[in-house]
Amino acid sequence: MPEFEFLRNITIGQYLPTGSIVHRLDPRFKLLAFALLVAAASSNGYYVGNCILLMTTLLLLYLSRVPMTYALRGVRPALPIILFLASMQVLMPPQPVLGRQGTCTVLMSWSFIHLTDCTVRLIVVSALRFFQLILLTSLLTFSTTTTELAHGTESLLRPLQRIGLPAHELALIVTIALRFVPTLAWELERIMKAQLSRCADFGGQGRLRFIRQTRHLLPLLVPLFLNALQRAEELILAMEARCYVGGRGRTRLIQLQSQPTDYLALSLVVAFAAFMLCYDFSSSDRALTALMSQLGR
Repeated sequence: MPEFEFLRNITIGQYLPTGSIVHRLDPRFKLLAFALLVAAASSNGYYVGNCILLMTTLLLLYLSRVPMTYALRGVRPALPIILFLASMQVLMPPQPVLGRQGTCTVLMSWSFIHLTDCTVRLIVVSALRFFQLILLTSLLTFSTTTTELAHGTESLLRPLQRIGLPAHELALIVTIALRFVPTLAWELERIMKAQLSRCADFGGQGRLRFIRQTRHLLPLLVPLFLNALQRAEELILAMEARCYVGGRGRTRLIQLQSQPTDYLALSLVVAFAAFMLCYDFSSSDRALTALMSQLGR
């Protein structure tokens, strides 16, 4: 019998109160540090650079006292997407990247499929970026409550209110979206178990198990979105019943107070992100590629 424990593998949107130093940081500084690390991960296209970023993310998870096995469990749902993108990159080879001179070197050729070093680089770097983004987002929600995320996002966007940006409403939308990620996973799990009790076949065995499961999951999107819309409507009615009128004129019970440790942590992240964005890892990549080719012989 197939297992449908989706909620167990969804780490984004979960909060784990471990009381670590990462949990005690100001949410505004955590959001700024998160944005800087995401920018560094998205802009770095080198093997060594992304490995350093991934190790840094794992170190932050360790400092937050989050069980590593539980944090890495959130990467599992993204594996089919990563494999699909990797297959698309093999079928549609990229152009030379990172300003390299000349053309890509063909490593393997079969029929109309040509595997080049540029394709391998793009596949590996893209997979590492996916892992980093998932782990960073999970780390942010592991160490920050929904209320802290809302207050931190609103405080950072408040200067933009002068140009008409609804800071409070945007902060509320972001926090609700993160909060409902586990809820949607639980809804999908409940629908699939209900269908399974009615003798539905989700392709649990065989070599083409992934393809069959994907084909049988598509019809479940309709009830999933209907349940999501119903929950959204119930949330709207609950907010209206409590006389919610938006951010104008609203006061807050919790006032954010920054500490010296917040500035120290943000300074370290700024220095690290600047180094990852400015340093040229091309020579390190060439040394790593030469080492891997020697080991492969």
